[in-house]
Amino acid sequence: MKTLIVLLGPTAVGKTELSLQIAEHFGSPVINADSRQIYRDIPVCTAAPTPEEQARVKHYFVGTKGLDESFSAAQYELDALQVMEEEFRHRDVLVMSGGSMLYIDAVVKGIDDMPNVDPEARASVRRLYEAEGLDSVLAHLRLLDPDYYSRVDRRNTQRVLHGLEMCLTAGKPFSSFHTGVRKERPFRIVQVGLRRERPELYERIDRRVRWMLEHGLADEARRVLPFRHLNSLNTVGMKEMFLYLDGTYTLDQAGERICHNTHIYSKKQMTWFQRDSSVTWFHPDRMDSVVEFLDKEVDAL
Repeated sequence: MKTLIVLLGPTAVGKTELSLQIAEHFGSPVINADSRQIYRDIPVCTAAPTPEEQARVKHYFVGTKGLDESFSAAQYELDALQVMEEEFRHRDVLVMSGGSMLYIDAVVKGIDDMPNVDPEARASVRRLYEAEGLDSVLAHLRLLDPDYYSRVDRRNTQRVLHGLEMCLTAGKPFSSFHTGVRKERPFRIVQVGLRRERPELYERIDRRVRWMLEHGLADEARRVLPFRHLNSLNTVGMKEMFLYLDGTYTLDQAGERICHNTHIYSKKQMTWFQRDSSVTWFHPDRMDSVVEFLDKEVDAL
């Protein structure tokens, strides 16, 4: 049976190198599941695979979208499944790797079918947000969909706006579309999770942020500053650097905030991933154990 290996874990845990080794072992490309690495022009901020790493193994969904192009987990589900269908014609094992929770769930579990947002609803919500702020949008969302209101990250502007847009588009709560029914896939899925003890992970995050600052993160942010309003740039790393360019932070302060906010994000990732009991967890340094486990899983079919 065709098998999709899903390598997941928090940011900076060590997925990139391990994904390359696993892909090389099975003769597979890497199907990227990082919602920001899909965009061009911000490779430092997103720690995207380098040209050398992409030369080692073919990658999908790395630097394929412009910053002004919209892309969602639902679209990722469709595009990734299309890639897998084509690749499975030539090989029995594929490797998907990333840390974007919604993108991974889109492939592993599937996204519920729902209507496209009505442009008038989107414009209406945008006017409300610009005139009265996020608190007003949240108040409307609480009235129309208290369930989604109770679960959404209220600091995530895009998700809050989208929730209200969907309520207005459908004429019913956005949460009513979330059935939780897992979609059937024509291939087997084996999920491998990578985790480190929190102090070790945080030290790696901080080291990565220092590397980013030394390798042109400020210049990268300066180049895309005119597009700061785009959703593609609403991400840890860019938000703090924009405040540095505004003069709100010093460069050191911006770096400290990136580290702090990335620590918070990594905790959210682990909380999300650990809900799934089908994930088998390893320390990233246990490459031999990971490959041994995967060989047995593939050979058992």
